[in-house]
Amino acid sequence: GPSNSYILLPMTLIIFIIVLSVLVLIHELGHFLAARILGVKALEFGIGFPPRACGMVKEGKKWKYVNSRDNKEYRNTILSINWLPFGGFVKLKGEDEDGQNDSDSLIRKPIWKRLIIMAAGVSMNWLLAAALFFAIFVSGATAMLSDLPTGAQVTDRGVMITQILPGSPADKAGVQTGDMVLSVGGIESTDENAARDLIAANSSGTFALVLQREQKQKTITLTPSYIQEIKKPGIGVGLSAVGKVRFGLLQAAWQAVYMTAALSKAVVWAFGGILKDLVVSRKVTADLTGPVGIAVMTGEVARQGFMPLLQFAAILSVNLAVINFLPIPALDGGRVLFLAIEKVRRRPMSRKLEIALQNAAFIILILIIVLVTARDLFHYSGLIIGSLKGLVGM
Repeated sequence: GPSNSYILLPMTLIIFIIVLSVLVLIHELGHFLAARILGVKALEFGIGFPPRACGMVKEGKKWKYVNSRDNKEYRNTILSINWLPFGGFVKLKGEDEDGQNDSDSLIRKPIWKRLIIMAAGVSMNWLLAAALFFAIFVSGATAMLSDLPTGAQVTDRGVMITQILPGSPADKAGVQTGDMVLSVGGIESTDENAARDLIAANSSGTFALVLQREQKQKTITLTPSYIQEIKKPGIGVGLSAVGKVRFGLLQAAWQAVYMTAALSKAVVWAFGGILKDLVVSRKVTADLTGPVGIAVMTGEVARQGFMPLLQFAAILSVNLAVINFLPIPALDGGRVLFLAIEKVRRRPMSRKLEIALQNAAFIILILIIVLVTARDLFHYSGLIIGSLKGLVGM
């Protein structure tokens, strides 16, 4: 796990809030744009969550200030900034009990229009993920060179340590996955097979392994020992050829769509496994990460550079899209499910029942988040305490 005590310092938290806010704002922007195009009034579009700090609304040709206590319905959408800095929201007319008989109310629109509005949020998250992957593939990103599609342009080839055997000489000496191998026993190598041969050639004695980690060189002295798994002396590392990979515009677009679809499928399968663990064994799987864990990972990725942070944001955007579209009340997918039931029954579900189901599901989701967050806090408590001590000068 992460080992740097400064990982949860303010800059990491700021980056985490910015990444999460952009993903949620893009999601809500999808709902907002679809609603406006299809004739549903948006009462308010907010950055952050209430309570409202301040807002503006256009009246005629002038903009009017809207304070926190102003609940009046204006002709145009209130644009607000709110006190809780996580993402944002859009309040559509007719979502609650307000103006349900008006022609510009959500509830008065045909099912197909409401379906598009509900699906627009996750669609924007998928589009954002594809756009981020496109930017990464066009500008170039470090990737393993095995099974690359034809047409990939590769520069800055090198050898990366991708696996470390627990208890091996490399593990004991502090070698880390992600380290780039610069030289073995004084001989430079940018080819994985040559690097393996050099390690094998030095297997009978001590040698120096020069690595690059976070833009810094690090020399580690290693003495190979007998590795049971390979039945011969070694240092216990897995090596892969890596390089900066980029594509032309058309291929980058195709690869971005393919990556977004493949990740979505993987998230669906992973979430299915999580639900199975919760229902069958009644425990939170070790793979499930909450807000604290994601904040820690954001800090780790941000330290690796801008491109890894973009990739991480794209992966989070796919996660947000898939999870939000699951057929669970209180999520977009649950609202789509209610629309499907309404289409089959040819009349809406009882509003009271729908609200009760959404509230119950929301409470369950909050409990799961609290449970996972508590586990994350326990797991990363050393990091958090270390960061707090650093902040207050203890």
